[in-house]
Order: sequence, then structure tokens, then C-alpha cells
Amino acid sequence: MRRIVALLLFSLAYGANADIYGWRDNAGSPHYSDRPQTASAKVLDIKPGYGFYTVKKVFDGDTLVLEDGRKVRLLGVNTPEIAHRNQPEQAGGEEAKRWLTGKLQNRKVRIETDAEAADKYGRTLAHVFTDRKEHINLQLVEQGLAAVNIYPPNLLYVLKLVKAEQGAQKKRLGIWGRPEYDPIPVERLPASGHSGWTRIKGRITDLRSSRKFVYLKFSEKFEARIEKKELPLFPDLSRFPGQFVEVRGWLNKNKGGYSMLIRHPSAIISE
Repeated sequence: MRRIVALLLFSLAYGANADIYGWRDNAGSPHYSDRPQTASAKVLDIKPGYGFYTVKKVFDGDTLVLEDGRKVRLLGVNTPEIAHRNQPEQAGGEEAKRWLTGKLQNRKVRIETDAEAADKYGRTLAHVFTDRKEHINLQLVEQGLAAVNIYPPNLLYVLKLVKAEQGAQKKRLGIWGRPEYDPIPVERLPASGHSGWTRIKGRITDLRSSRKFVYLKFSEKFEARIEKKELPLFPDLSRFPGQFVEVRGWLNKNKGGYSMLIRHPSAIISE
């Protein structure tokens, strides 16, 4: 299996010292890339936040609470949901929570933030490291307990996470060995859609564009969409029509069918 990702993803130093440029267009919309696309582009001043704290509670496989009351959402990963608010557990959700609890409950950790320190829910966004220098986000992916889930401009450790996911999938660890997460052929996508994180595979038949998005059309019932402000992170989309690919994410209802928002090239895989 090979990935359709921008060559820049693998040539960049996607680590703590990588330069990420930011700028705004004439409409005021923000854009990000590995290189300056306009004269106004500037290197983002990303200052990782450091500190050691005791983990008070593990909420689920990718969220925990520190002793000071802060809720921390692990960056770059997504684990299946646990049962909550009358919603059933997703396959692998409790397994991820048990692993994280055993690893971190009442343990000292260091948190490292990225371009965005918090999300819209007020949760701290961070990579979490134990006092033994274990990178928890990465270990979740390595063991197949989490899938990679990148939200630009938070791009720290992307290369490591993607490589770890490839290894876990090849070994069919965790979610990669569960039938619930097998890719769904686009022609078999049920009319009721699919709840939670999922994988859809099929041939891209066409591209279309709106004011805000570029759409990768798979069928009359399904499209993947990419925000135009994120296009600098992606390869030339004109190469996609005719290719058989897999996309990963969450389904949204769209004009009698479904669409999936693709935030980063790591969510598009070529077979």
C-alpha cells in the first residue's frame, strides 16, 4: 500500500523545529504551508508548552484530566468512543481507555502544545510524555489503539505518527484487526450512513469546486471535501480523478448523500 500524500510531508522535518508558514488572503482567511506562498507569509511562532503534572483522571482513550483541573485532548490521534450519553461504545473504545488509564493514572506527565493551545471546547491540545520520555500519542498509534487524526496547523510529529500508523495497520493491531473498521466500498455505503470514524474506498471520478471547498467525487452519493485554505498541504489534486483511494474521517449528510471533510493528506490513501 502506498499513500497519496504531498511529497513535502515526507521531505519536511515535521518535528518540533520545523518551520510552518502562515498568512491570510484578501478575504482574511488563514492559510498554512511548509514554505512562504506570498510575500506576507511569516514563520509561525510555535512555542511548545512544558510542565510536569499528575494525571488525575483518564476520561477516555484520548482525553485526560490533570491535577489542576485542565482537560487535555491528545493531539494528532483519535480513539474510538466509550459509552456515554446513551451512546454505545465504539469497538475498541474501552480497550484504549484501559490502556491509557494503566499508563497514566496518578503518573507525572509533561505536555507539549502546538500551534493551537486549546480547542473550541476549552480543552488543552497537547502531546503527552511520561517522566520516562514515553510519547503517549505515538504509543497509542503504534499499538493500533488510535488512528492518526491531523488538524492543521497542529503539525508536530506528523511524520512519526503516520509511520506508526502504517506499521500498526500492516500488523493488523488494535482497530486495524477489527471488522468494524474495515474500509467500506463506496458502492456499499448504506443509505443510513455510518456513525463514528470510518474508512471509505472507491475510485475518484471527478473534481468540483465551490467557494470554500474542493470536492473529490466518488459517486452521486459520496464526496470527500478539502477546504481551499488547506490546499498548500496537499499534492496537485488534478492527479486524483481515475485513482482508486481510501479516505478516512467522519461522514456528514450532504444533498441526499454524504461527504467527508479531509483536513490533511494523511487521510487519503492509495491502494
